[in-house]
Amino acid sequence: MLPFKLWVDADALPRILRDVIIRASDRYQMEVTFVANQSVGITPSVRINSIQVISGADVADQEIVDRMKEHDIVITQDIPLAAQVIEKGGVAINPRGEVYTISNIKARLHLRDFMDTLRGAGVQTGGPPPLAERDKREFSSSLDQTIQKQKRKTA
Repeated sequence: MLPFKLWVDADALPRILRDVIIRASDRYQMEVTFVANQSVGITPSVRINSIQVISGADVADQEIVDRMKEHDIVITQDIPLAAQVIEKGGVAINPRGEVYTISNIKARLHLRDFMDTLRGAGVQTGGPPPLAERDKREFSSSLDQTIQKQKRKTA
């Protein structure tokens, strides 16, 4: 087993990425924990776990932050969670394969806050488009690269 874990903010995780994550766990012999406020329908195994938290704003996010360690990888599209992961020394990746970093997270937080302000003013901002097969490939590639990088860091 690797000296770091993979955490998944599973409340908003697109279903098509679950298999990618489980295959990565098998390939790298890596522990993965899906965290959500509802059942995620994952069959637990030696390396695959799930934690169901009580419903509430950011409860799953806080569970991940409380349990994760330095060098762990977190999959999330939640920008504030990604910022907390980075602060704690982890790596955050979104479902489209973008790795959040110290240099890009502040801009993402500002954009998120701006969009919240627009929505609060009644502007229809829409959401991201559904994930396509290309997004799935990019996520898979980014996850592999990130795991390899963390392996080198912790070796």
